[in-house]
Amino acid sequence: MTRAIRERNYAIFAIGFACSGFGLQMLTTVILWDLWLRTHDPLVLGLAGLARALPVVALALVSGHVADRHSRKHIIAATQFAFVVVCIAFALASSMEAPIWVWYALLVVSGCVRSFNGPSRSSLLPLLVRPENFESAVTWNSGIFQAAAVLGPITAGILLGSGAPSWSIFLLCGVLIAVLGVLALQLNPRIEARASATLTLRSMFAGMSHIYRERTILATLTLDLFGVFLGGATALLPIYAAEILKGGPMLLGWLKASPYIGAFLMAVWIAARPRMRYAGPALLLCVAVFGGCMIVFGLSTSIWVSMLALFISGAVDNVSVIIRHTLVQTRTPNELRGRVSAVNSLFIECSNELGAFESGLVAKHWGPVASVVSGGIGTLLVVGSIAGLFPELRKLRTMVQQEPDQTT
Repeated sequence: MTRAIRERNYAIFAIGFACSGFGLQMLTTVILWDLWLRTHDPLVLGLAGLARALPVVALALVSGHVADRHSRKHIIAATQFAFVVVCIAFALASSMEAPIWVWYALLVVSGCVRSFNGPSRSSLLPLLVRPENFESAVTWNSGIFQAAAVLGPITAGILLGSGAPSWSIFLLCGVLIAVLGVLALQLNPRIEARASATLTLRSMFAGMSHIYRERTILATLTLDLFGVFLGGATALLPIYAAEILKGGPMLLGWLKASPYIGAFLMAVWIAARPRMRYAGPALLLCVAVFGGCMIVFGLSTSIWVSMLALFISGAVDNVSVIIRHTLVQTRTPNELRGRVSAVNSLFIECSNELGAFESGLVAKHWGPVASVVSGGIGTLLVVGSIAGLFPELRKLRTMVQQEPDQTT
C-alpha cells in the first residue's frame, strides 16, 4: 500500500496534489452556490459546466502535444500559478458583484488552464515512481483526490454557512493551489523518450490514433464518456440541497462530499489488496451500479438515502477511475502519454462538464428529478451497449499491457 508514497518524488507531488485538489474543490463549490443564489436557474448551473468544458475540448490536441514536447513539471507549475490568478479574479468578481457573464468568462479561462494542466500532470505521474509502483501511485492519487473532494466541499459549506464572504474563500483557494506550483519545481522525474515532432495535424492526432488501436482503452473511455454524461448529477446538487432536501450550503457541501467519501474508502480498500483481477467485468458492473444509484438519488426525498446513494456511486465510480487511468498510462508509450492523456481529459470533460450542461438543460424543461432519473436509466443502457460492442472489455483481466510493442 505504501510503495509509491515512500518514493521521494511521489511524496512531494502527493503533498502538492492534496493541497491543490482541496483548493479546487472548494472553488467549484462556492462558484456553484453563488451562481444558484444569484439566479435560481438550473440552466445557469448547466452553462457553467459548458463554459469549463469548451476550452478543454478546443485545446485538447494542442495541450497534449505540448505536454509531450516540453517539461511537464514546468507546465504544471505555470498552470497552477495561472489558477491562482483565476482565484484572485473570482474574488474580485464576487466582492464587486460582477454580472454573470464575467463569471462565465473566468470559467472559460480556468478551462483553458485545466486543458494544459491535466495532461501534463497525468503523463508525468509514471515518471515519478518505479514502474512496479505505478499502480500503487494511481491508487494513492485517486485516494488523495477523493479526500480533497470530501474535505473541500464540506469546508466550503461550513465557511459559507458561518457567513464567510465568498471572496475570502476564493483567496484561500488560491493559496492552497499555489502549493503544487511551488512543489512541482522540486520534482526530478525519470528521463524517458520524448516526442520530437513539430506541431502538425498528424502529431496532434497521434494520441487518438493510439486509443483507436488500443481497443480496451477506447472501450473504457467510451463507457465513462456516455455513462457519466448521462448519469452525472453534480451540477444539480445546489437545487437538491436548497429545494428538494430543504437544506442550505452546508448540506450542499455534504452532498458534494458524499461520492468522494465512498471513493476514498474504495481507494483505501483497493490499495490494501493485490492487483485487480477481472478488471473488465468489474468496470462494467461498477458503472451499472453507478447508474442505479443515480436513479435512487433522483427519486429520494430523504437526506440520508440521498447521501447513501451518492456514497455508493462514488465508491463504484472510483473503481472505474483507477482502471481507466492505469490502462491509459501503462498501455501508452511515454512519447505519446501527453497526447493520450489529453484525449482522456477530453473524454472526462465531455462527460462531466457537458454532462452538467445536459443535466441543467433537461432540468430547465422537465425538472431536476426527471433529469437525474432519466440520466441513470441512460447509463444502464450505455453499459449494455458497450458490453456488446467491445467483447475485449468483457474479457479484460489484467490492466498491465502484455504486448511487447506497447511497452516503454
